[in-house]
Order: sequence, then C-alpha cells, then structure tokens
Amino acid sequence: MLPEPVLLRAQAELLDWHGRGMSVMEMSHRSDDFGAVAAKAERDLRTLLAIPDFYRVLFLQGGALAQNAAVPLNLLREGGVADYIDTGHWAQKSIAEARRYGTVNVAGSAADGGYTSVPVPASWRRSPSASYLHITSNETIGGVEWFDLPDTGSTPLVADASSHLLSRPLDVARFGVIYAGAQKNIGPAGLTLVIVRDDLLGHAQRTCPSVLDYTVQAQAGSMYNTPPTFGIYLAGLTFEWLLGQGGLAAIERANVAKASALYGEIDRSGFYRNPVARSDRSRMNVPFFLRDPRLDAAFLAGANERGLMQLKGHRAAGGMRASIYNAMPQAGVTALIDWMREFERTHG
Repeated sequence: MLPEPVLLRAQAELLDWHGRGMSVMEMSHRSDDFGAVAAKAERDLRTLLAIPDFYRVLFLQGGALAQNAAVPLNLLREGGVADYIDTGHWAQKSIAEARRYGTVNVAGSAADGGYTSVPVPASWRRSPSASYLHITSNETIGGVEWFDLPDTGSTPLVADASSHLLSRPLDVARFGVIYAGAQKNIGPAGLTLVIVRDDLLGHAQRTCPSVLDYTVQAQAGSMYNTPPTFGIYLAGLTFEWLLGQGGLAAIERANVAKASALYGEIDRSGFYRNPVARSDRSRMNVPFFLRDPRLDAAFLAGANERGLMQLKGHRAAGGMRASIYNAMPQAGVTALIDWMREFERTHG
C-alpha cells in the first residue's frame, strides 16, 4: 500500500511535471530535471535514516533476489567464507544464491523451532574470518523480525531489510550493507535500494557483472545503466511523506499501535493463533491461523466482501497474513479486527 497523498501527487504530476510538459517517465535519466529528482530523493532518505557520509546510497533494479548475488560477488573474498543466519524462507533464498559464488557457513538457524523466533546469538557458530554476516531482518512469510541487532565486531553486518526498512529508526552505522526491495515501505516494485559502507567498495570478484558491482554503480551515481526513473521519483515522494509524518520515530509509533492492536486480537481467544515468539513478532507482517483451517476459505471470502484484500497466507505457510506496512492506516487494522470478531461470533 502506497500513501494516498503520494498517489495523488503522482497523479497530478503525471502528464506535466513542474511545468515541463512531460511526465517523469518520459524524462531522460541524464537530464538536469531527473538529476534533481534523484538527488532530492537521496537527501531525504539520508535525513530519514541519518545515513553517515561514509555510506553510498544506490538506487538499483532486480529486487532483493539480485542482491542475493550482488552481496557475495562484492564482499566475499576469494577463498573466503560468509556467515548467514537462517530465519526462514527468504534467508534460505539468500543462502542458496550465495553458495553459487563461494563458501557459506550457516552460523545460526531457527529451523529447530519451526522458524518462529530469531536464533539466539549464543547458539551461533560463526567463522572467525568471515567476509560478512548476513541476516534477513524481517521474514515476510513467517512474520519474524529482528529488533536486537547482533554485535558482529569487525565482521561487516549485511541485512536484507526489504520488508521493514523505513518502518522504524535504524542505526545504519551498525551495518556494512543494507538492501531492500522497494515494494513494501519505499515505493513501487522495480526499485531496489542499497546502502553500502565506503570501505566495502572496490573488492568485487573478477566475475562480478558490472551492473552488480557496487563500486561501478556508486561511481556512476546509480546511473551506470538506465535507472528505474519513475520508481525513484515515487520513492522520493514517499520519503517526503514520511518526513511530513514526523520521520521514522513517528511512523514507528503508528506501526507499534497497529501491530499491538492486531496481535492483541489474535491472542484474545483460542480462535486465532500466531506461533511467533512475542519478542520477535513482526510489526509489518502478521501471519495468523484459524483453529479450524477448513474455515479459511470462508474467512477470506468474507474479508474480500468487506474490502479486506490480499489476506491469504503465503503458499509455503497457509493460513492468513496481514501486511500492515507504513501506509496502512489504523482504520484498516480496525476493520480487520471487526471482521475477525464477527467471524468468531458466527463460527466459534
């Protein structure tokens, strides 16, 4: 869900951006006009996340799946090893891709607990000379989110933060690389955000494609190849909207209120359940299950009739999943809770 003011602004500017007689979609990415759009988007993002000067911001393409390859190609030293923490479906995707380019050590895993929590760092078996340690800081399918970042010492911490970046303040200086597909809290699908520390540039493997080389993209201002111009423009409008809401501290308060209300309803009775450890429950993705899964179809049909869309759980997990990203208003969560109570009254 994108913020309505962002959509309305884009609609108003669609045919004629700032009196130029053309849409942002029609501009050359080399033009001064688009250069100003991209530069403002980066400035606003740096303000939102308090990104230090010694980090580069890249606006790329290919989603988090492309970054699953780009990270080892840029950071994994020849003959070295990379540590990964397995927290579920998307972490496993990252692990499988990284193994194509070097040695991967799964230093910690939540498999034994059914991927319902973040594995305790004391249980990890890290490599003493790892090129980096990778986490998936929010698992959209399992609904597990990292709130306490691990202390990795001199080993760069890398995070796929696709589904919770910009939902709360984040200490960027704790990371070597943060990457995120835009389609959760940043903008439309097709844009990928990468934040990379300067000292990690210049070490790409010889076989790394130029378009995936962080150094090449940083030197070209994210314009080594034609960037997703309209996605960057919409992301910039979203950054403006977030700043207008009071920044990430304010949006975090709103997200906490939404998640607390929904989890409170799930926990209220035994009719619904969420299996995730309470300390690790995602504020963005709330999976829940009915006591009797044979009622799932009826629940989803009734939800659709009430305008509560896309609640079907991922095929890997089943059940239901409510994704309550930044732009979802409290009223949307309240409407879902009302339907949950009504369904429980008639089927409980």
